[in-house]
Amino acid sequence: MKTFEELGVSAEIRQAIEEMGYEYPMPVQEEVIPYLLGNRNDVVALAQTGTGKTAAFGLPLIQKIDVKNCVPQALILCPTRELCLQIAGDLTDYSKYITNLKILPVYGGSSIDSQIRSLKKGVHIIVATPGRLIDLMERKVARLETIQDVVMDEADEMLNMGFTESINAILEQVPEVIKAHEFMEHRIVHKGVVNHHKKGQHKEN
Repeated sequence: MKTFEELGVSAEIRQAIEEMGYEYPMPVQEEVIPYLLGNRNDVVALAQTGTGKTAAFGLPLIQKIDVKNCVPQALILCPTRELCLQIAGDLTDYSKYITNLKILPVYGGSSIDSQIRSLKKGVHIIVATPGRLIDLMERKVARLETIQDVVMDEADEMLNMGFTESINAILEQVPEVIKAHEFMEHRIVHKGVVNHHKKGQHKEN
């Protein structure tokens, strides 16, 4: 069993997660973290709730952020307000010892004005439900041209909920060179849905 240090996790992040009770990586973390810390790697992961998937994608995303450049660098899409808040809270905990890292959850059912103000001040990581992010993009306050990584958490659920069109519209605004990392609950959806979304083709396994 490897340690978080052996996986390449930085000392600042290790200090935070050790205080949270993390001792050794869970299987999905051991597999995914080194890969996401690499350059331009694409990942599709199938993991049930409680297996550590948020840390699997969250730790490397945080570590790759250039804090001095206060523009959106990572985008995490998820299906519900509850998951959005949970992910943002977890990432905030993981980054406890990283000064000035700004993480913003954006979701429906909450004041869009406060989310607009936060975006205008500058953020590094956006955690969003598709509908609210589309709204903010249409208002020209959520700009995605600086995004380097996209994570789709519970991507299968978002497709089941009818967010395919919204997801495609969002990814149209993300630089072509980025990779999308998909984390599924129940089934794996072919990467064609994400990285080749313009073709409108997908395959279920």
